[in-house]
Amino acid sequence: MKKGNVANQREHLILLLANIDIRSKTVENYELIWTLIRNLLQLDTRTVKDLTEKIFKNYSSWCRYLHCTSNLKVTQDADRQQLELLYIGLYLLIWGEASNIRFIPECICYIFHNMAGEVHGILFGNVQTVSGGTYQPPARSEESFLRDVVTPIYEVMRKEARRNKGGKASHSAWRNYDDLNEYFWSDKCFKLGWPMDPKAAFFVHTDKILPANSKHNSISMYLQGRDNVNSGKRKPKTNFVEVRTFWHLYRSFDRMWIFFILALQAMIIVAWHQQGSLSLLFDEDVFKSILSIFITSAILNFLQATLDIILSWHAWRSLKFSQIIRYLLKFAVAAFWVIILPIGYSRSVLNPTGLVRYFSTLGGTWRNQSSYNYFVAIYLIPNILAALLFLLPPLRRTMERSNWRIITFLMWWAQASTFRLVLCTAVCFFGMILTCVYYPPAKALCWKRNARGRFFSVEIHIFLDHAASMQASIQLLCGAMLTAVINHSIFHDHSLILPLVAPTKLIMTMSVGNYEWHEFFPNVTHNIGVVIAVWAPIVLVYFMDTQIWYAIFATIFGGIYGAFSHLGEIRTLGMLRSRFESVPSAFCKHLVPLVKEKTKRDHHQNDSWERKNLAKFSQVWNEFIFSMRTEDLISNRERDLLLVPYTSSIITVVQWPPFLLASKIPIALDMAKDFKGKEDADLFKKIKGDDYMQSAVVECYETLKAILDDLLEDEGDKMIIMQIFQEVILSIQKRRFLTEFRMSGLPLLNDKLEKFLKHLLEKVDEDEELYKSQIINILQDIVEIITQDIMNNGHEILEKAHPYHTENQSDKKEKFERINIRLTQTTSWREKVVRLYLLLSVKESAINVPTNLEARRRITFFTNSLYMNMPYAPKVRNMLSFSVLTPYYKEDVLYSEEELREENEDGITILFYLQKIYPDEWKNFEERMSDPKSGYSNKDKTECTRQWVSYRGQTLSRTVRGMMYYKDALQLQCFLDFAGDNAIFGGYRTIDMNKENRTLKESAQALTDLKFTYVVSCQVYGAQKKSSEKKDQSCYNNILNLMIMYPSLRVAYIDEREETVNGKSAKVYYSVLVKGGDKLDEEIYRIKLPGPPTAIGEGKPENQNHAIIFTREEFRKAHRGQRTPTILGLREHIFTGSVSSLAWFMSNQETSFVTIGQRVLANPLRVRFHYGHPDIFDRIFHLTRGGISKASKIINLSEDIFSGYNSTLRGGYITHHEYIQVGKGRDVGMNQISLFEAKVANGNGEQTLSRDVYRLGRRFDFYRMLSFYFTTVGFYFSSMVTVLTVYVFLYGRLYMVLSGLERRILEDPTIRQSKALEQALATQSVFQLGLLLVLPMVMEIGLERGFRRAIGDFIIMQLQLASVFFTFQLGTKAHYYGRTILHGGSKYRATGRGFVVFHAKFAENYRLYSRSHFVKGLELAILLVVYQVYGESYRSSNLFLFITFSMWFLVASWLFAPLVFNPSGFEWQKTVDDWTDWKRWMGNRGGIGISPDKSWESWWDGEQEHLKFTNFRGRVLEIILAFRFFIYQYGIVYHLDIAHGSKNILVYGLSWFVMATALLVLKMVSMGRRKFGTDFQLMFRILKALLFLGFVSVMTVLFVVCGLTIRDLFASVLAFLPTGWALLLIGQACRPCLKGIGFWESIMELGRAYECVMGLVLFMPVVVLAWFPFVSEFQTRLLFNQAFSRGLQISMILAGKKDNASSS
Repeated sequence: MKKGNVANQREHLILLLANIDIRSKTVENYELIWTLIRNLLQLDTRTVKDLTEKIFKNYSSWCRYLHCTSNLKVTQDADRQQLELLYIGLYLLIWGEASNIRFIPECICYIFHNMAGEVHGILFGNVQTVSGGTYQPPARSEESFLRDVVTPIYEVMRKEARRNKGGKASHSAWRNYDDLNEYFWSDKCFKLGWPMDPKAAFFVHTDKILPANSKHNSISMYLQGRDNVNSGKRKPKTNFVEVRTFWHLYRSFDRMWIFFILALQAMIIVAWHQQGSLSLLFDEDVFKSILSIFITSAILNFLQATLDIILSWHAWRSLKFSQIIRYLLKFAVAAFWVIILPIGYSRSVLNPTGLVRYFSTLGGTWRNQSSYNYFVAIYLIPNILAALLFLLPPLRRTMERSNWRIITFLMWWAQASTFRLVLCTAVCFFGMILTCVYYPPAKALCWKRNARGRFFSVEIHIFLDHAASMQASIQLLCGAMLTAVINHSIFHDHSLILPLVAPTKLIMTMSVGNYEWHEFFPNVTHNIGVVIAVWAPIVLVYFMDTQIWYAIFATIFGGIYGAFSHLGEIRTLGMLRSRFESVPSAFCKHLVPLVKEKTKRDHHQNDSWERKNLAKFSQVWNEFIFSMRTEDLISNRERDLLLVPYTSSIITVVQWPPFLLASKIPIALDMAKDFKGKEDADLFKKIKGDDYMQSAVVECYETLKAILDDLLEDEGDKMIIMQIFQEVILSIQKRRFLTEFRMSGLPLLNDKLEKFLKHLLEKVDEDEELYKSQIINILQDIVEIITQDIMNNGHEILEKAHPYHTENQSDKKEKFERINIRLTQTTSWREKVVRLYLLLSVKESAINVPTNLEARRRITFFTNSLYMNMPYAPKVRNMLSFSVLTPYYKEDVLYSEEELREENEDGITILFYLQKIYPDEWKNFEERMSDPKSGYSNKDKTECTRQWVSYRGQTLSRTVRGMMYYKDALQLQCFLDFAGDNAIFGGYRTIDMNKENRTLKESAQALTDLKFTYVVSCQVYGAQKKSSEKKDQSCYNNILNLMIMYPSLRVAYIDEREETVNGKSAKVYYSVLVKGGDKLDEEIYRIKLPGPPTAIGEGKPENQNHAIIFTREEFRKAHRGQRTPTILGLREHIFTGSVSSLAWFMSNQETSFVTIGQRVLANPLRVRFHYGHPDIFDRIFHLTRGGISKASKIINLSEDIFSGYNSTLRGGYITHHEYIQVGKGRDVGMNQISLFEAKVANGNGEQTLSRDVYRLGRRFDFYRMLSFYFTTVGFYFSSMVTVLTVYVFLYGRLYMVLSGLERRILEDPTIRQSKALEQALATQSVFQLGLLLVLPMVMEIGLERGFRRAIGDFIIMQLQLASVFFTFQLGTKAHYYGRTILHGGSKYRATGRGFVVFHAKFAENYRLYSRSHFVKGLELAILLVVYQVYGESYRSSNLFLFITFSMWFLVASWLFAPLVFNPSGFEWQKTVDDWTDWKRWMGNRGGIGISPDKSWESWWDGEQEHLKFTNFRGRVLEIILAFRFFIYQYGIVYHLDIAHGSKNILVYGLSWFVMATALLVLKMVSMGRRKFGTDFQLMFRILKALLFLGFVSVMTVLFVVCGLTIRDLFASVLAFLPTGWALLLIGQACRPCLKGIGFWESIMELGRAYECVMGLVLFMPVVVLAWFPFVSEFQTRLLFNQAFSRGLQISMILAGKKDNASSS
């Protein structure tokens, strides 16, 4: 092993052991803990054992599954603890140097298995199995492990990754990480041998190199350099093949589709018989018809068996013989039931006809009417057994562990998914469910000891924990999901299916003989085309709208669950003020560790204990307030009003923060001054009626007394003051306070006290005597006011206090002249003065303190979290240690001064922009900079300005600062755990003032370093360090400054070096860990890698993987029988919502997902995973099981969620907690948001194809599977089906209108009155309008901010066109999800996430949205126009009008949303610039090296990239889909006036002649321009003139002779434009053929013409609206309304006008 790896893992192991061991020690004194940390001499007996069990749990399961003996061998005479430490160290060393092999956990198990055997042989001299001699280990060098073990496996992975062709190759063409890992799930892996045989099958690669356009043999490449991988026939995929097809959705979630299909069939059958009368359920014929669902079930089972064979075909060579036999038997049995059930059913039908009659003739003369029932009973036997196993988990587990042959065979067969849980009740809407629901009984850990385990299929994931699945069903899951499913069925039966039955029957009985086009099948029976057109959208809605029911369920349940979790109980400052009195106790209950005490405390001890707890709360609260002041969220005054003083023994009341006591003293003074009564009790009762007022009065009294006592040095002066206070106390006790004191003088006294305290707080100038004399004069005035204006016997006090100076009583200057002026410079004493001054001077209510919205949010969330369901906090030494890992590539770290001052195209700088968005924070920043105590130089102020700007963007510096708060919080917690009373009451910030506290601080720092580490994985830090580019050097210096600023911060990076290897120069790669030194970075560890670690998988997970070896974290241990989560989910706060309306929409959407969405996913649904949010991982669990993410290229594009899948499949447990919140930024611009949505949709498309989704879908119980589907890939599939429903509806209606069938059918009054179709599509309209996202959003806002605020926000969002935004993003999801599954093309899309909103040019918007929105929007617009022109629809139906309106709304959203949400999109000058840029882009020629943003041709070629690399099936499907555009021409030409009502096929043929002529003319013009446009300009003009004359002549003849009309011209446009587009799409799909015949240039020119037309159609409304200046102003108000409310002068920003008064 490399020395760097050994040193790194040694530290790793020591910290793991230290953290586990320190919790087992019962040490309370921090000095002893400090000793333990430095001298870890004796480990507890359980420490090593616990760590061993956690680290080797996966290895032990692997050994049990493969039925091999574990090599964790401990002999009787050996020191068990030392040997276990050796095994742990060996595993960590293997893991630390494994590089990319860490993504293959079972491969690491294999390596460890063999190396552990070697270690055991070395230690105990075992006899070799072959020679019989003593074990002699071979001599190895330091790099032997890397060279002989890691590098060969790495090279296999790298070669496979090359076959990926950068994500363009089919998944079946190469092996990803999962394929290579699952090779080690079989005992075939032992054929590798040890040392590994390079000729083993695992190292075999393909015979051809697979980079694009390469035709060379790959053997030559493998023989070059250090490739020692054996060439030969490549190994196939392992167990699973990711084929691009939508059939994966059925294969993974077959039980759900079977349930939906059978339920639909049952509902249609019941509805078909006499309108679904409930009494007909007992009718024999109806019941027999319902029993036909079992035939459908058998067919669907056969489909599933067929898909299993087809979709896994490329993996068959890797399957065991038993697996292949199981697939074939499954197929055979399914085929048997597909044949036998229809035969049995048909034999039970009297007088069969059609297909039923055919089946009835099979089987000879056998006629047993009840045979079908027996067949069904036999068919259900396995399912009944599965149901029993599901309901009796002990019986299931016993059978799984059984070695009986019959039981083994049954369980083996169960893995073929024949065992299914049958829901033997049917037809939910009438109370009888006869729908078969299939359930494959989930196995608990399949890696169990079983002598006949060879029959077990490795396809069933080996780690699935069924206990979690059962627990999820218990936790309300079954009832909740069943309720949703029943509601879904009832809704469809009553609202969709039942109303359609009668019209369908009438349509099927009609005879239509008069068609309005040439009908190819005029004799077709039952008008089947119309039936399909009517029912197809209904069926699609049926399969989609369960998503709506889930949204409703999640909204209701999430809201209830959140309310019971105490969310939103403190959501305003008013609520905080009313409950602040209980906040300290709530803090102590949850965040102060419990102390066991045997004896009860008396009243005095209780009071001391409460004061101590209050002091502990004040430490945390004040540090929280100080952090907000450091971030400039609050001002100095607000900071002082919010601080809670550390409890003082001289004050007898609780010292609440001044913002609670503000204005209480002035009010009390007014009450006393205006009090008309004579009884003291009445006045005191009014004051005591307000607890805060009473506290303020008592505190002011006692604080003033203490201040004066400390300030005065003369004993006589002190005597006077003491006598005054004594008189006050005596008068109160004797109930004659109002008699002896005049309340009218209190206002004058208050004014003098304010002046006195203000002078005390002023800075001492050079003239100290003047400063002192001013204080003395005011003090003397105060005493005079008290003794003469307030006290009735004030002169007597002066006489009693100075009996020795009666002759000088008239000279007041001799009194109160000796004061301790040095106290004014003491921090603690000044804090008292400041607080007293605030209590006296703040006369207005402080209910609006703080004024900053972010500060309010933090305060309310912090206090509200103290009342939530939070576990009790342990002491820091008992805490589980944790690491933070932040992946970083090339994002902004800290903005430079040049970037702050650089102006954009509108003349706006980043600094100016942020000053306008955050005016209050900028004002607080200026206040902090101008504070003379800070002593900032100009250079420091510049640096602070850079930080201020960077901390408001999405920068690395902001992330690092936030994560380092963890360390500060832990140090504070250590202080509270171990500090004594004096230190607690003295304050956390005075910890350095004495030696004892300094030792405490050192111990706290040491314990914090033991518990917390932070690593930033800056992948290219080394390259930036070496780079000469200014940007890279700036990033390097900024990262270095972060390390210097935060000494505990560590940075990991990949270092690339040129070194001499075997006499040749070669690139060598290292993982390096550095820390900040005095001025430069200091290297800590350097670990050599087998090659570039990011060359195999996705960038982010590979970046995390190389740095994870430098993190330090221990395992988690379950307490009190509770199950320990492997991923602990946290909620987020999206801090970018105030930038614009789009950012607000995105912020609300994301907030609803990370709060109410994940709350429901975690409990009760139990399908929460990891979504790239700041979750906490059980590091030991995941590092032994593949890491914290998956990294296979393309398939793991959404790498984060796969870690959640992997954790669940391997028996993990994922929770969600909302008492912790982490800030996160999101995209704020339209284009950035769309890129993000496209990336997520791409990722979900790849998830649909993945083995993880397949295994989870097959192994979850039915209800959990439903939850899993509708909260992951099902949401995106439903989005796609929503769009598809619109297409199916409109194309169906187009067929009916153009064929004339609608006109004929609508003549029937019964059908005219039917509104069933409109009612069905109303559901789709709600989905389309984005209400799915709005419902949870409104609930969460209402829960946390109040429902009045939620309704207001909802209205404002609609006014700001939120529905347009969400409808537009619906198109984004549908487009990219569908394209990914059909053709691939997934890729990481960098969004930038900048916070400055800028104007995007029209050409940029067109490039981004042309195929995903504009083309589809124009197609739907043409459909709607044709339907409105030629249709005779239900014009009298308001509901139908609403549906049509919703479709027009969708069209408008898809076409114009990018223009509406584009800042300055309707400003005239920018419109002109956009048009110029658009023309330049359209006219530029493409070529090699020309980027898509420079030329239309380059962009157009790139848009077809998915077709270049798709398979044959994808091309055929594209051609088939393009044929839909031919229906326009075919239907419309028969409606032209020139056709004169003819239905002859020649009419359609002539239309093609016209189309061909038009294309030929365009081709001639194009060729003429290229050949004659330059050198033969005259000839080209003559050609154009001739063509023009010919066109005029032809049109004249058509108008005069043939009867062509103007209406025909417009109709022809609607007819021929779609045909041309269809030809263009077919040409793109057949690109290789067209290039071969030289016709590709014509296709390109046709495409350019269509793009120009589409651009003009989209740009014309923009030009018209840009004429009116108010439109641009309205748009600005629309986009930035929230920013306006916070003082953002956005109109000035977008116009480039700076406010001179505030731009300095």
